[in-house]
Amino acid sequence: MTQPATVETAIGTKPPENQPAQISWTHLRMPPFPQVALKVLQLASNENVQLSRLGELISSDPAFASEVLTVVNSLLYAPRYPIRSILQAIEVLGANHLQGLCLTVGVRAYLGKSLGHPTMRTLWRHNMACALIAQQIASAGTTDRDIAYTAGVLHGIGMLALAVIQPREYIDLLGTFIGTSASILDRERLAFGIDHCELGQKLISDWNLPEDFAAVMAAAHLPGIAGQWGVTEIVGLSCRMADTAGFSAFSACHAAPFEELLKELPPRERKLFHTDVETLSFEVSKKISALESI
Repeated sequence: MTQPATVETAIGTKPPENQPAQISWTHLRMPPFPQVALKVLQLASNENVQLSRLGELISSDPAFASEVLTVVNSLLYAPRYPIRSILQAIEVLGANHLQGLCLTVGVRAYLGKSLGHPTMRTLWRHNMACALIAQQIASAGTTDRDIAYTAGVLHGIGMLALAVIQPREYIDLLGTFIGTSASILDRERLAFGIDHCELGQKLISDWNLPEDFAAVMAAAHLPGIAGQWGVTEIVGLSCRMADTAGFSAFSACHAAPFEELLKELPPRERKLFHTDVETLSFEVSKKISALESI
């Protein structure tokens, strides 16, 4: 049985009065993330994997497979005909797309009943908004849209983990913090001894996921670098666009103007992407609502 996280200072003694307790990484006891979702991420990154092997892996957990099929047949995808098996889903959507879908299902299962809490649902929506925006930006260019979506879902896994490990403390922090999404990192380190980017990178390593995903964690809070454009930059921009579009991880987030964020897009993506934040917000909201209605 999974044990709760142990809260202590770096030297293992109670913190002085009025000073926040810190979480020592070596004493964290993480609730288990759905293993099927992690194995799919590990397996799908192998270009030589057989689709039947991927299908067998997902189908090995009937409850997980059922949830995947429910999402595939929902209004989010609106298939022209019912998809009745995992192998059929792989054939229709492709392995990379199913990878992101399985991760989405895994995150929902990881959060469980806590998704009913308004703050947890806000975190979930921020994560999904980032993934959906990353997918749209990638579609406007030459980057793989499915990998961008998967990276977008993963980008906030550290925040979700902190919320699962220390729900009361982290919900209080998110409910009272005022500032940019980047400035919250210092407050997290003060309160927990680790910020959500660092925690996300450790999880990527512990879960044996491709190292490319680790770079995505910190990118969300860094401005784009001229001349560099790939999944990491797309997710970083998408995270900040999610804030601006009304899907910030905390209510008092200071978001950047949408017009400024559009300037970070390369010419091709800028030409094909949304020109106003209202349209982007509406499309993202519609897709998240479709997923939440399942």
